[in-house]
Amino acid sequence: MKILLLSDANSSHTIKWVTSLAIRDIDILIFSLNKCVVDEYNKYKNIKIKSLNEKVTKKEGSILKLKYLKALPLLKKIIKEYNPDILHAHYASSYGLLGALTGFHPFIISVWGSDVFSFPKKSILHKELLKFNLKKADKILSTSHVMAKETSLYTNKEIEVTPFGIDINQFKPMDVESLFDKKDIVIGTVKTLEEKYGIEYLIRAFKIVSDKYPGLPLKLLIVGGGSLENKLKNLAKQLQIDNKTIFTGKVPYNEVPKYQNMLTISVSVSVSDSESFGVAILEASACEKPVVVSNVGGLTEVVEDGVTGIIVPPRNPEKTAEAIEKLLLDKNLIEEMGKAGRKRVLELYKWEDNVKQMLDIYNEILRSK
Repeated sequence: MKILLLSDANSSHTIKWVTSLAIRDIDILIFSLNKCVVDEYNKYKNIKIKSLNEKVTKKEGSILKLKYLKALPLLKKIIKEYNPDILHAHYASSYGLLGALTGFHPFIISVWGSDVFSFPKKSILHKELLKFNLKKADKILSTSHVMAKETSLYTNKEIEVTPFGIDINQFKPMDVESLFDKKDIVIGTVKTLEEKYGIEYLIRAFKIVSDKYPGLPLKLLIVGGGSLENKLKNLAKQLQIDNKTIFTGKVPYNEVPKYQNMLTISVSVSVSDSESFGVAILEASACEKPVVVSNVGGLTEVVEDGVTGIIVPPRNPEKTAEAIEKLLLDKNLIEEMGKAGRKRVLELYKWEDNVKQMLDIYNEILRSK
């Protein structure tokens, strides 16, 4: 089977999908608008990469993205030479438009988040572009039910939910070489430091809890890089908690399980409904960490409130602090929620099952073709 994948080759999600398919003897060619700067694909002989070498951002506010249509002749040439069995676009706007305009079938679109939550709301033209792309697709996939529901506003086609699950052998409770002392209570998150993820509200919630319990060895761990890194560091300094806070910057994906296991409590209080699926939350749950999440997007799908974690309103450091405090004061609850979280991952979000589902979709499409 030969799959031509239209996606950002540098995305951790792309890397995970592609490498998981490659070890199952699927031949894959990635067409990426961004130049590939990662080396995770190098050991796979059945993965090839072609790129436009442009710098593409996730900001969907400008129709200037149409400039990437200059990639269309190259993409059509690649299709002719590679002769794929399936064309699969990951992201319904830019990559979805390119795929739709090739006229190639069978054509699959996987929606990712902002491509359906924010892109079509920019203008009538954006909305019509999304509708056009989805109309051209033979199959539409979504990682969450809430995102599938949003996508259904722009198409009457069936949307299949394909969760982006967790490698339970990679993400599991384990002893790691920590940045903290054993006595420390570590509250934190593993997220890109951008506005939509609400890291500011975690920092402010930590300040509230830290002031209320000065005798506890509380620490704050923020794992990830992004445009708000300096701003968030300055906030921690202004709140006088910088001596209790560690910013790691961006870390390689294969080190994420180590950092998840350093946490006592994982907090993901995103502020945007375009938070389509809580992968980092499931990774924390798989490591038996209780989670505190905001009531936005697909986050509530992956957390059972009061069982695997606590759901709080977005942009609300006080309620976030209350949830953290509830866990701090009950070690048994921390353990119970952590174990319940891993059990939920094992039941609903095993990566092996998700890859099998994708392969079944590919095979079904080829049979119908």
